[in-house]
Amino acid sequence: MVHIHVMGASGSGTTSLGLALAEKLDIAHLDTDDFFWLPTEPPYTTARDADERIRLLLETAARHDGWVLSGSALKWGGPLEPFYDLIVFLRIEPELRMARIRAREVARYGERIGPGGDMEVKSREFMEWAASYDTAGPERRSLAAHEQWLETQTGPVLRLDSSREIDDLTAGVLLHPAIAAGAVRRRR
Repeated sequence: MVHIHVMGASGSGTTSLGLALAEKLDIAHLDTDDFFWLPTEPPYTTARDADERIRLLLETAARHDGWVLSGSALKWGGPLEPFYDLIVFLRIEPELRMARIRAREVARYGERIGPGGDMEVKSREFMEWAASYDTAGPERRSLAAHEQWLETQTGPVLRLDSSREIDDLTAGVLLHPAIAAGAVRRRR
């Protein structure tokens, strides 16, 4: 049983890599957004109470022998940290990351994020927040906060450039000794 945390900025590909790894390893995929946000319409407008999100995350993780957690659980995912066999930190050039986010937002929400759309203001606020990842301080989800958190971790950290193809990223993770050993144990 392996437990992997894939983290990085919004738009860096944490969910895509998490899904690919979960499929290859035949383990569960958990995404932090599913625990952090209450289901609302429009989505991503109301955060779940911190105690409730931690309880849900721990309960869900406990139902699976192995899992990949994608996204960022900074400042609230501490109870799960001792289980990480590997932390994968994805980095990508800000311009490419923002282009990915813009494309994703349009694909998901279309005209809802355009002028006069019901999600126009929230989408603009999200894009501004996402664009500031590389320059913001550690008080919020940012490169500085992620680097600061990574310094506190005792387990292995694998840093990958997520501009690479998903198959290359997946192979890089699967070849890491912490995962290769766990996958071999799992097959026996």
